[in-house]
Amino acid sequence: MLPAPPAHLLIAANQGARFAPRQDLDAGRFLKTLGDAEAQLKANPGNALAWAAKAQALVAMVRLPEALQAARKSLALSPGLADGLLARALAQAGLAIQARNLGSLAGVGRSMDDLRAAVQADPSLASAWETLGIGYQQLPGLLGGSTRKALECADRLDQLDRVRGEALRGTILAMAGRWGEASPAFHGALAARPGDPNVVLAYLDALGSRDTRKAIGDAAQKTLLSAEARRLLPAVRGRARAVCAVCDALLDGGQAEEAWRDAAEALPGADAPSLLWLQLGKIAARAGLHPEQGLGYLDQALKGPMEGGTGGPASAHWRKGQILQGLGRKGEARAEAEAALRSDPGHSGASRLLKDLS
Repeated sequence: MLPAPPAHLLIAANQGARFAPRQDLDAGRFLKTLGDAEAQLKANPGNALAWAAKAQALVAMVRLPEALQAARKSLALSPGLADGLLARALAQAGLAIQARNLGSLAGVGRSMDDLRAAVQADPSLASAWETLGIGYQQLPGLLGGSTRKALECADRLDQLDRVRGEALRGTILAMAGRWGEASPAFHGALAARPGDPNVVLAYLDALGSRDTRKAIGDAAQKTLLSAEARRLLPAVRGRARAVCAVCDALLDGGQAEEAWRDAAEALPGADAPSLLWLQLGKIAARAGLHPEQGLGYLDQALKGPMEGGTGGPASAHWRKGQILQGLGRKGEARAEAEAALRSDPGHSGASRLLKDLS
């Protein structure tokens, strides 16, 4: 009879078997995903899925070079792993967007190749279908994208999760300027899951987009944004990511003071306070409200840890710079803009701020 394996190897194997990061990633729990992935890698540095999860979390935190390195490590260990291909696609796309040079198109093209490979390797990877669908809609012509191909991704996602498929369909149709078709898709998704932060975020983001403004007009968009934000808020209190989407809709609808109040009231029970600290800083920067409090909230966010999906430290420094510029403290504002660009050299907002201050 063969001897039993050492106990520490059995524990590591059991931990690896239980490790399933997709749900946390889909829910935007990037700090948790990063911590869990690093614990897995400490026990087993050869865990390809943990490297892929770490990479996706790092992308959300705008730590893109680290993310690409982790994604490559995942694929070196398991070349066909769908999660690793998705992670590399996201990291490459982020770096390409940051670079904004002639090599960017090639980087985006490689990302699309990875996304197609990811859904082929594992057709159940819902987030890859979402990213691929949006990529197809955003990249017509040269890179082979089209609304037809994007909607085919929504159809495939329907088979995995009807609500996510409808939300993706709404997003694609809104981007195509077809709000009359996008709205029923979103309302169907919201009726099924009124408190789903991702659906609320997708809907309000699409409703507030430039494409929708062109389709329905500026006045109608502002009225609808405010009304829908108020309607959706009760179902998502405590869900920081969705509350931020509600506050953005109110802000775009011309209701800045209401947005500030809702974000501040949501803070005590929020699942991710750093998101709301950043949101309050954003409202202060854009609307000129409560500037000193806004600076305080942004300082809290910068102390970390900061949840992913927010633009990271670069966004916080940029917003601080905007507030300080409004207060006439130009030297401090310039220092914040420079700090933002050190964190994210491709940050367009910080670059514009620095130019304005110069």
